[in-house]
Amino acid sequence: MTITAKQSYEFADLPRLMGLMTGDEKHGPAATSTLDALWVLYDRVLRVGPDEMGDPERDRFLLSKGHGPMAYYAVLAAKGFVPVEWLPGFGSYDSPLGHHPDRVLVPGAEIGSGSLGHGLPIAVGTALGLRAQGLDEPRVWVLIGDAELDEGSNHEAIAYAGPAGLERLHTVVIDNSSASHARPGGIAARFEAAGWSAATVDGRDHEALHAAFTAPHPGRPRVVVARVEPKYT
Repeated sequence: MTITAKQSYEFADLPRLMGLMTGDEKHGPAATSTLDALWVLYDRVLRVGPDEMGDPERDRFLLSKGHGPMAYYAVLAAKGFVPVEWLPGFGSYDSPLGHHPDRVLVPGAEIGSGSLGHGLPIAVGTALGLRAQGLDEPRVWVLIGDAELDEGSNHEAIAYAGPAGLERLHTVVIDNSSASHARPGGIAARFEAAGWSAATVDGRDHEALHAAFTAPHPGRPRVVVARVEPKYT
C-alpha cells in the first residue's frame, strides 16, 4: 500500500510509517519503547503543531532519548511536521532524518539529541528561560530513558528542579529495564525525594498515560515513569 502525505493518520498507522525507515534495526527496541507515550503527547496533550513552531506560547517537547528516533519521526510525519515522503530516506547521506535528530534539519525538533544525559538539563534551562521571560503558559516536556538516569547530569537537574518549583517542567521516563544501576525504591521515588510530583504507569496504556500527563501538580515539576517491556529478555 502506498502511503501519501495527504491522508490523516491514527496510532494504528505508526508501525507502518516506522516500517518505511530501515538501517537502524539495532535501535528498534529503543524506538518502539517510546511509541505510545509519544503518540499520546502529540495527539492529546502538547499544545504545538507544524504552524506554531515559532510561537513563543507553544509547548516545548525535547526528545533526549534520541537514539533510535524512528518512532519520533513517524509521529512527526503523522502530525504533519515532516513529509511522509522523507521517511524512506532515513539515515541516508542527504536525508534530514538522521540517526540522531538534528533541530536544524528536522521541523518540530527543539533540540539535537542522542547523546544521553543532556535533555533533562536542557529542559530545566528552558523552563527557567521561559519563567524569566514572563511566559507562564508554555509547558516544557522532555522524554528520557531509564538508562539515562545513570548519567550524573540528570541527577543534578532532578535535584535542582524540585526546590526551584519548576511547575511547567514535565519529564517522561521510558522504563524498559535497560539501566545499569538500580535505584532504591524505584525511579519515581528518586524524583519524589527531590520534591517532584510523580506517577508510574503502564507505558502501553494510553488512558493511563493521558491521566498521568494531565494530572495537576501545583508548585512542583512532574515526572511520569512509563513502564514497558524489558529491552532484553
